[in-house]
Amino acid sequence: SDLEEYHKKKAVNHLRTNLQYMLKGQFVADKAITEQVLAQNRGRKSKDQPPKKAAKKKPEGTVFTEEDFRKFEREYFGRP
Repeated sequence: SDLEEYHKKKAVNHLRTNLQYMLKGQFVADKAITEQVLAQNRGRKSKDQPPKKAAKKKPEGTVFTEEDFRKFEREYFGRP
């Protein structure tokens, strides 16, 4: 009786049947879909991301000319 219980609970190796089942299937994913999935998984980690480029700072300056300031002075302060 104990021997029968041991054989019932004994681990069974399903490797051969699983391999035959997997090799039997003929479905192969499209190459474009495969590349898309690989690209999605490749870029998830921060170490895989390319470094972000810093925005170039424009040289500080004014958009108004000296003539514009003189015109503003004349209109606002009433000076010639």
